[in-house]
Amino acid sequence: MAIYIHQLKKWAAFQWSEEDFISLLSEVRNLQGRLMGKVELLGFELKDEANLETLIQDVVQSSEIEGEILNPEQVRSSIATRLGLENSGLQHSDRHIDGVVEMMLDATQNNDKTLSDERLFGWHAALFPTGRSGMYKIEVAKWRSRDMQVISGGMGREIVHYEAPKAERLGQEMKQFIDWFNTTSSLDPILKASIAHLWFVTVHPFDDGNGRIARAVTDMQLSKADGVNQRFYSMSAQINSEKKSYYTILERTQKGDLDITEWIVWFLECLRKAILSSNTIIDKVVQKHQFWMKNGSLISNERQQKMLNKLMDNFEGNLTTGKWAKMTKSSPDTALRDITDLVSKGILIKADSGGRSTYYKLKYNN
Repeated sequence: MAIYIHQLKKWAAFQWSEEDFISLLSEVRNLQGRLMGKVELLGFELKDEANLETLIQDVVQSSEIEGEILNPEQVRSSIATRLGLENSGLQHSDRHIDGVVEMMLDATQNNDKTLSDERLFGWHAALFPTGRSGMYKIEVAKWRSRDMQVISGGMGREIVHYEAPKAERLGQEMKQFIDWFNTTSSLDPILKASIAHLWFVTVHPFDDGNGRIARAVTDMQLSKADGVNQRFYSMSAQINSEKKSYYTILERTQKGDLDITEWIVWFLECLRKAILSSNTIIDKVVQKHQFWMKNGSLISNERQQKMLNKLMDNFEGNLTTGKWAKMTKSSPDTALRDITDLVSKGILIKADSGGRSTYYKLKYNN
C-alpha cells in the first residue's frame, strides 16, 4: 500500500535544495521584470486589453485541464463585462462561465485580501452554481465529507494514483494551509506560489474543482509576486500544454518524501515558458491596436467592426460570405457588399482558392 506525502510525520515541513534551481529562479525573476517593463510601455488601454486576453486564456485553459471545454467568446464577454471594457456583452455567457470568471478575477484583482475558508467556499460555490458536477450532486461550499482517490482505468482495472487526507483531517489541514498562505515571510513569492499549488492539490479539500481552485490560488500568489492585480501570462495555459508531465510530477511528488525540489524545478520551468509565451499575447494586442489606428476610419458599419474584431481574436475556420451573413444575422447580399467594401479598401484580401470555396482573410495576416 502506497504511503503518501501527507501521511509522513513531518508533513507540510517541506524541504528543497536551493542550489538546484537558484539560476532558474533568477532567470524567471529576470523575465518577469522584463515583461512588467514591456507592459508598462503599453499604456492604459492596451494594458487592459492584454489583461483581458490573458484572463480569457487562463479561464478557458484551466477548465480544459479538467476536460471541460468553455466557449471563448462567452468567456470574453463575461470578463469584459466585469472589467467594464467596451467590447462587453457581445455574446451572453451562462452562469457557469460567470462563476469561473468571478473566481479568477477575485483571486487576481484582490490579491491583497487574505485567503479564508469563506473565500474559498465562495469560489467553490461560483464554480458549481447548480450544486452538481455534470450529472452528479456534490457537496458545495464546504470541505468534502468523503474520502477521495484519484483513479484511472476501466472497471476492474482501476489504478489508484493518489489518495487524499481523510475528511476528518480537513478542518485542521486547511487551517494550517491558510495560516501559512496569509503569513508574510522571507520566502521568495514565486517559490511560495509553487508550494501553495502542490500543498492545495495534495490536501484536495473539495468534492470537485480542486485543480481549478489550486490554479486560482497559484495565480493569486503570482499576482502578489508580479506586484500587479492584472495578468499578463497564463500559467494554466502552459500547464495544459504540459498536462501529462504535470500529472506525472504531481504523482511522483505526492508519493515521495518531503524534499520537493523536483516539483519546484518543474513549476519554475513551466512558469518560465508561460512568461515567454506572453509575448504572443502582447504582440497580438499591439498589432490589433495598430490595425484600428490605421483602418478605424475606413469601417462603414458595426457589422464590419464586429467581424474584423472576431477575425483578430478567436475566429475558427475560414471567413466566407455565408459565415459572415450567419454571424452578423444579415442577408448574403449584405454580407457580400460588406466584404467587397473591405477588399476594395485593402483591409481584406481574397484567398487563392476560387469558386464556391472562396474565402477572405485580413491583409495584415498575409
